[in-house]
Amino acid sequence: MANTDALKQQGARTSFSPTLKSHLAYTLLSGLVIMLMLSLVRLALLVYNSDMIGDTPYSTVAEGFLNGLRFDLRVVVYLSIPLLLAILSPWAMARRGVFRFWLTLASSVVMFLGLMEMDFYREFHQRLNGLVFQYIKEDPKTVMSMLWYGFPVVRYLLAWAFGTWLLSLLFKGIDRATRGEGLHRVAPWYNRLAVFMVILLVAVVAARGTLRQGPPMRWGDAFTTDSNFVNQLGLNGTLTLIDAAKSRFGEDRANIWKPVLEQNVATQSVREQLLTAHDTLVDADEAAIRRDFVPPAERTLPIKNVVVILMESFAGHSVGALGSPNNITPYFDKLAKEGLLFDRFFSNGTHTHQGMFATMACFPNLPGFEYLMQTPEGSHKLSGLPALLSARDYDDVYVYNGDFAWDNQSGFFGNQGMTTFIGRNDFVNPVFSDPTWGVSDQDMFDRGNEELAKHDGKKPIYALLQTLSNHTPYALPKDLPVEKVTGQGRLDEHLTAMRYSDWALGQFFEKARKEPYFKETLFVIVGDHGFGNHQQVTELDLGRFNVPLLLIAPGIQEKFGAVNHTVGTQVDIVPTIMGRLGGKARHQCWGRDLLNLPEGDQGVGMIKPSGSEQIVGLVQGDRILIESKDMTPRMYRYQLGSEFKAELIESPDQPEMLKKLEAYIQTATKSLLDNTAGVVHGTPK
Repeated sequence: MANTDALKQQGARTSFSPTLKSHLAYTLLSGLVIMLMLSLVRLALLVYNSDMIGDTPYSTVAEGFLNGLRFDLRVVVYLSIPLLLAILSPWAMARRGVFRFWLTLASSVVMFLGLMEMDFYREFHQRLNGLVFQYIKEDPKTVMSMLWYGFPVVRYLLAWAFGTWLLSLLFKGIDRATRGEGLHRVAPWYNRLAVFMVILLVAVVAARGTLRQGPPMRWGDAFTTDSNFVNQLGLNGTLTLIDAAKSRFGEDRANIWKPVLEQNVATQSVREQLLTAHDTLVDADEAAIRRDFVPPAERTLPIKNVVVILMESFAGHSVGALGSPNNITPYFDKLAKEGLLFDRFFSNGTHTHQGMFATMACFPNLPGFEYLMQTPEGSHKLSGLPALLSARDYDDVYVYNGDFAWDNQSGFFGNQGMTTFIGRNDFVNPVFSDPTWGVSDQDMFDRGNEELAKHDGKKPIYALLQTLSNHTPYALPKDLPVEKVTGQGRLDEHLTAMRYSDWALGQFFEKARKEPYFKETLFVIVGDHGFGNHQQVTELDLGRFNVPLLLIAPGIQEKFGAVNHTVGTQVDIVPTIMGRLGGKARHQCWGRDLLNLPEGDQGVGMIKPSGSEQIVGLVQGDRILIESKDMTPRMYRYQLGSEFKAELIESPDQPEMLKKLEAYIQTATKSLLDNTAGVVHGTPK
């Protein structure tokens, strides 16, 4: 008898055939579980970065959450596609085990991305984007070490495992609750087809996220409030990552800026922006802005050597000389009193990669080429400092804490003309070395001074000294020579590393002053990029771009003063250096000599964040114009320093500024693709 009952129960299980109603209930309840999970992940992101809320009203935060529901609904529809298609087949509807596996797996992946995004956003003030793929592409050992030592990996993995287990229980419970008892008559095919067509219509509308004609919901649709943090909160990290993947791996390179102007119009606009009275255009038929630059003799300095110091994450908002009251950079502040400080200076990007090629190769950070040094176009000869000074028979040295394989530094700069590279494996008995990046900043600076001091002086020399200690995981010497920063919340560790880098910079100058090369050298100190603080000013987050630029050289204050308010970006550094060295220089830098600008020129610069988003900004004077393919252009009046802020404004010259921005990006992109962006054409052998 028992055996007979068991066979009956087995037969019931194998012959399960859900009704259309039960399948729809199963699909709806599963979708609600996914929506709940996505909302909880968004809430976690909010709580984890709660210091960025500031005085934002609760109603504004609620608006961000409502925007988020619309984006989340798109994810739910995508994950529910197998269940929706199953409506057409009774056999498919009965495959509940397959559906449970799919829903658990897909939801688990989405949840994992949400957990990963908590620290990703804290670090970059962006939802998941092309940076994820960039790091995956890099050295796995270094990346894994950075993640393990810099972030709570174990905690996230445990949370992910628990969440996945809980999701599996919920989907299993929904399955049981919607099965019903006994066998049921399956709805005829025409009924199922009719229901499917209605469901398809609803799903398409939900997946689009909008009833308007044209494209579906886009990045800009989340930007409906005055709080940029809340606007970012409304996005969905899974969707932004999918968009980034399409842009990065698509054959059409969709994130390259599309031309909107006649090219002759764009080229003329760029020439008007960049050429001054000291420039003579050459090769005008084939090159956009190739010119001969001859600075006035009275604007040069008595120098022959050049030392560029690229400071990791040296954000302007935390520099005392730029208004910070927190005493993070006392040594830099002291140095600023003997040099020329630019207080409206910006990085071209928000990643070290972009800071390197903009500063040394004199080429801007463009949509689609954020990681130029790793693309085929990165092998082109650009007219940066290595090319220009190698032509003048300079010696060179590049000293770096880490491995030159990262970001293809040795490959790129070797192609540009640099010959001497000293990285982490070239240091013997360093004061401190961490397993992720390499030696400490004080080790790097000590070695840099040694290399410069031992130079025979027969030839001039240019050097690039690049710091690294102020980078996640902020590994510092045990016997820290500076006081740890406190009272800044989650930024304490970051600012402590910045204070340490500042100390190491100060020690370098104390030693360099004692060497013969010092009195004949132009020192250029600049941040590779900034970092986000408790404020997210404008959609671009200006705090991640504003960096100091400090020039130190004999007689510089006597000729040019102590502070300069001209707007500049890293692509202006090479022309400014060449202007101090003097003599004729043929180049195609996408910037200008900041100390030889026409009277009344406030300076201008184009900036773009890391990642794959097509969002760019044009900074001119105290204004910034922001343009995105997913948002109407916006103009702000910004203020740097201790009162760091920006207000949305309208200006009659906005169309003209927009034309300048479009022309600059379009022409620079074309020059790069055509391989006409340097002094000479062709790829180095």
